[in-house]
Amino acid sequence: MAYDDSRFRGEPGFREEPDFRPGGVPEDAPTLGVSGQSVYTPGAYPVSPAYGTSSNEITTLGLNRRAAPTAQQLGDVFDDPEHGEPGRDRLAVHALWEMVLLLAAAALFYLLHDARPAALRGADLQSLLLSGAEIGLVAMAVGLTLRAGAVNLAAGPIAFAAALFFANNSDRGLVTTAGITGLIALGVGVVIAVLVVAFHVPGWAASLGVAFALVAWIADQHDAKVTTGAYDPHHHALWWAVGVAVLGIGGAALGLIRPVRRGLGRFRPVRDPADRRGGGAAAFTGLAIAGSALLCAVAGVLIALDSRAVAASGSAAAIDGLAITGLALGAALAGGTSAFGRRGGVLGTVLAAAVITLLLRYTAAEGWSLSPFTLAAGAIGVGLVVTRLVETFGRPRTEPEDGGEDSWTPPSITTPQPEPEDSWSPPASRTAGWPATGSNVDWGVEERWDTR
Repeated sequence: MAYDDSRFRGEPGFREEPDFRPGGVPEDAPTLGVSGQSVYTPGAYPVSPAYGTSSNEITTLGLNRRAAPTAQQLGDVFDDPEHGEPGRDRLAVHALWEMVLLLAAAALFYLLHDARPAALRGADLQSLLLSGAEIGLVAMAVGLTLRAGAVNLAAGPIAFAAALFFANNSDRGLVTTAGITGLIALGVGVVIAVLVVAFHVPGWAASLGVAFALVAWIADQHDAKVTTGAYDPHHHALWWAVGVAVLGIGGAALGLIRPVRRGLGRFRPVRDPADRRGGGAAAFTGLAIAGSALLCAVAGVLIALDSRAVAASGSAAAIDGLAITGLALGAALAGGTSAFGRRGGVLGTVLAAAVITLLLRYTAAEGWSLSPFTLAAGAIGVGLVVTRLVETFGRPRTEPEDGGEDSWTPPSITTPQPEPEDSWSPPASRTAGWPATGSNVDWGVEERWDTR
């Protein structure tokens, strides 16, 4: 006699239960259960996938939908999130180091005044200010390309070649000659930019090759003098120094804007240095190299007007050009600009150029023999240490410290597993009224019902 025989339905003590045997309930089996109560079917209670597998995931068991990123989080995302670091660069290390540079400049100013008070008055002061402006312009040019991740080591030869060309042609009109000098320097910068961004090669290699070519050109020239009666910048030395300082600080302040800072530093390698960084990185880097050449041209014109004569004979020109590059590179690195690109401070390059200028004048006032190459080597060495400090303490924090939304992780969700069939036992509330023999209820044994 079958278990589901209809003659037993409705009798006292009879209750219909679902079939818990393997395979479930056949499709043609009669519906079991209390009226109005649905029977469990596979998939009726969906389980969410593992957290993080989908941007549109929906969590269950009372968890909310994953919160959308805030505007602040979207603003902190790097231009290429696959490789870059989310978050803002920390500037505290730059501020602390710039305070050290400011104290060093103040100390050297005091020592120079104590050693030779006349060095800070009259024509000597004007010469000091112009020298600081010249070094500052070339240092800004090198620092700009450093931030772009393609340092221009031809900055010194470009400035010296511009000074020589301007002095040779100063009799044709200062404004016209200065404009032509700037265009020629811009052309040299474009050549370096094409080599760097089109072939995606390191900036130091391409610019160093161009620097050697310029040194060879300078060696074939003759000494030149600025025409008599040409503009004398000594009368406006203070304004030149202030203008260069404002230009350097203003340009560095633009680097605090995240789109500018990160766009300019996109050429910085993050994985394989030979991988191309995209059209945006190439455009920013090319503009930075061309702009650095223009700054070097302005520095060259100022050098010619300041010295009134430019010597090109022998190896002096090559030495002077490379010395300018070394001092400028040392000032940019010691000012807090990272040798890897992108990161830099605000006042650092200007203060470092001031320190180098004052140190050269102070050693000369004391009668010490300090070679520009020795000073450049020391400045570059200090700058490399500063680069490591900037990269260590200036990168964005990887872990949020405020315990905000970014630090929340969802609780783990464990999918309930069915108990083994042999360990299942009926609830006590459902056994009331059922016949039993001893302590065993003999579920599913049809022979028991045949005895009736």
